[in-house]
Amino acid sequence: MATANKNLSVYDKTSIPNAKDFRFGIVVSEWNTEVTEGLYNGAIEALLDCGAVKENIVRWDVPGSFELTYGSKKMIATNKVDAVIAIGSVIQGETKHFDFVCSATAQGIKDLNVLTDTPVIFCVLTDNNLQQAIDRSGGKHGNKGTEAAIAAIKMAALGN
Repeated sequence: MATANKNLSVYDKTSIPNAKDFRFGIVVSEWNTEVTEGLYNGAIEALLDCGAVKENIVRWDVPGSFELTYGSKKMIATNKVDAVIAIGSVIQGETKHFDFVCSATAQGIKDLNVLTDTPVIFCVLTDNNLQQAIDRSGGKHGNKGTEAAIAAIKMAALGN
């Protein structure tokens, strides 16, 4: 397990650019809200801790992880953001739906990174069960939302 020996919430603030001059978009899936709200909270806390201004953070909600690509695309087109964080949670079920949603979401976000000049950070948990998702959205492994926010800051700085 990739996160077994890592706390996703740990970062060295001295190695991260100040985020005060950047504008961030956060697109959040409404599916598995216990998880996605935890990820969102981790992202917001890290952005603010690293100097981002609350007024320069825009949040949009979309129905599910599959819709994150379109939401991120529209965020880029309409809000002049320096980076977008796409937050979602897909939990393995009894059908192949999990595989299709995970693959399409990952490919869609990858495509945005290739086709636009605005980085889109993949903050979509793809876990086998709810407990694994909770452990990575503010639980025993920290918060993947925090890690995504740090990546967003670094990528925004790279683009400016």
